[in-house]
Amino acid sequence: MYGFQVYHLNLAFSSIPAEARPEVIERCYWPLLRLAQRRGIPVGIELTGWTLQQIQQLAPAWVTHFRAMLERGQCELIGSGWSQMIGPLVPVAANRWNQKLGLEAYASTLGVRPRLALVNEMAFSSSLVNVYVEAGYEGIIMDRDNVRMALGLDYKPLSEVPTHALGHGNVEIPVLWSDSNLFQRLQRAVHGDIPLDDYFGYVARRKAADGCVLPIYCNDAEVFDYRPGRFTAESRLHPEGEWNRLERLCAGLTEVVGLQWASPSEALAENLQKLPMRVSRMSSSQHPVTVKKQAKYNINRWSLTGRDDLWLNACCHRLLQTFIRDDEQEAERWRWLCELWASDLRTHITESRWKDVLLKVELLDQGSALPRQLGAPSKTLPHGVECHLDEEGIFQTLITPGCHLTLNLRRGLAIQSLAFRKHGFVPVIGTLEQGFFETIELGADFYSGGVLIEIPGERRRLTDLEWTKPDLQIAGNTLIVTGTLQMGGGTLVKKIEIDIAAESLALSYEFSGMERPLGIVRVGVLTLLPSAWREPLEVVTWLGGAEPERFHCEDGVWHGAPVSMLISSSSALGGTEGHLELIDARGQGLCMRWNPSQCPATPMLKHLATPSGHLTRLSFSLCELDDTSRAGGHLLPMRLELAPL
Repeated sequence: MYGFQVYHLNLAFSSIPAEARPEVIERCYWPLLRLAQRRGIPVGIELTGWTLQQIQQLAPAWVTHFRAMLERGQCELIGSGWSQMIGPLVPVAANRWNQKLGLEAYASTLGVRPRLALVNEMAFSSSLVNVYVEAGYEGIIMDRDNVRMALGLDYKPLSEVPTHALGHGNVEIPVLWSDSNLFQRLQRAVHGDIPLDDYFGYVARRKAADGCVLPIYCNDAEVFDYRPGRFTAESRLHPEGEWNRLERLCAGLTEVVGLQWASPSEALAENLQKLPMRVSRMSSSQHPVTVKKQAKYNINRWSLTGRDDLWLNACCHRLLQTFIRDDEQEAERWRWLCELWASDLRTHITESRWKDVLLKVELLDQGSALPRQLGAPSKTLPHGVECHLDEEGIFQTLITPGCHLTLNLRRGLAIQSLAFRKHGFVPVIGTLEQGFFETIELGADFYSGGVLIEIPGERRRLTDLEWTKPDLQIAGNTLIVTGTLQMGGGTLVKKIEIDIAAESLALSYEFSGMERPLGIVRVGVLTLLPSAWREPLEVVTWLGGAEPERFHCEDGVWHGAPVSMLISSSSALGGTEGHLELIDARGQGLCMRWNPSQCPATPMLKHLATPSGHLTRLSFSLCELDDTSRAGGHLLPMRLELAPL
């Protein structure tokens, strides 16, 4: 049986200071080439165009040696892009430029065009298939374990895992699978956490059971004989020398386990020849974006945590919109944008490198979008618009020709019901009151339009469910309802803008005197009223491609479910174009739009089926918690537009 190895080289690694890069090349990259030569292992070496450029500047002899080994077939170049961007979080124009710039760097520096690409951070969406095929790649390398989980294949034979990933328009691409368990076991053996004999026994069992080429290693090169100091309790360097120990391990895999070595391209060809062809989407509504390793590595790691991910992503979206508007073709400016969108700026980035990021984005306009010019406000309701308050003074109903809206003043302007003319004025979102569901697990009120802030370290849970006296104004064709609430030592200003001339409204949230917390912030929480929706439901959103992706809402979806006390969520829908739709079996539904250049909020879905009806909620997160989170940063204003389908 064959095995293969792929090493990821990344001088932009979040916790590597810039001054340590020559040391990383000496301690990690040179030993990798020597390992491939001495053991005759045609390893795959994956690196971004940016990392290749940095090595060329710091150690040109390494690049010369690498190029010679490529020409002799002693190793294989694996593509990545110009930077390590998280494709499902980035609009298609930036994804295309990232691949174009990366391929140009490989060609100019190494004289080689890679056949295979490794999916950055193993963060995969079906939309990326088309991007890789358009770029000319013949296959991709992707983590198998999380795709098996997404497709419900955890306990199925590996032969049932797809051999080809399906994109839009029946475009497909072969997949060479990596394996989180295998690469983590190798790391532990090399670090001395487990004996080599135990490791050989594990690989032998996998060899007997898997029936396909073994992905012995597909991960970082910088974890051997180098520690970046990311964690306070990092494992010590093995006294044998970890590259020496790795070489001994590779010898044992050949002599003890009986593995033969293949290049990644050879491994893919071997699998495609032996395994039955299976073409499939590699995601689901529970896991719209599959990633690497364990659950803490979900997509929110790069969109909503870090030092200030939301703000940095907004800066990138704003610059991208400018580039598209101006038909920007200058490659250097696109390289700069791709570098700002790199994943490593969003995790354990060092203080000095974060300061460099702040200097770069100073060139951008950091102001929010200009306020919409609605004309001089008035208190007089125009013809066809009504406003009613119930006897208890709790519910306020606003009626326009296209929209009926009832707000709960006792609960911070929570939406009691919202109905549109297109739906025959049948309310589609609103409040499900306590007792609606028979199970005590759902024995609560489920409101719409609200805000939730949780700060676990302070044991604080903040909501906007307080008495609110709204201010009503008419500005042009817009009816504006404004509520101001004190919240967490600051002020939340909520606005509901109803377009009198059209069937649409907008929910706006602006935070004043409030800092981004070390916790979660979710706004625009919408609860569907089950009687108005015919199942099955479908959600439509964009995840890095030119076309939207469609997911059937399956029972048990809960993207906001915490993984642990330190990881506040497990998945998300994405939304690179600021556009999401919920559609029922009749084709009716809601369209939601927001501006990612102002606030690239991340939508999260919850869908549970019960005998009383389905609980379906959509929220828009501005902040989540994980091991990369730092307190401070921006709480950006969010404006969410709703319209009927």
